[in-house]
Amino acid sequence: MNQGFKNLKVYKLAYQLAVKIFKLSDSFPKEETYSLTDQIRRSSRAICANIAEGYRKRIYPNHFRSKMSDADSECSETIVWLDFAKDCGYINAEDHKNLTSNYLEVGKMLGNMIKHPKKFYPRS
Repeated sequence: MNQGFKNLKVYKLAYQLAVKIFKLSDSFPKEETYSLTDQIRRSSRAICANIAEGYRKRIYPNHFRSKMSDADSECSETIVWLDFAKDCGYINAEDHKNLTSNYLEVGKMLGNMIKHPKKFYPRS
């Protein structure tokens, strides 16, 4: 069965990273519940949601590009929250390095999708 956006390498990686962030952020201090914890979880999940939304509208290149751009923006936001989490001592340097590196890879993939939307057109 064709899973559509769920088959995309970028979606799979972003989803895996969002789950990892959820698990890591579970140990953040309670006073961060409605700030850093909430923000990093939202931005990491929004990458996946924007990819899914854009993929469904891929027949419209401008809409597709816009949603991939939104996903890329959320990716950058997640990196900022990761920086805060590391500098506040909530995640270790190794997790920060690995997650940041992976999010930079997601950003590159999204950039490629923005530049080449026709590669993602539905097959007739």
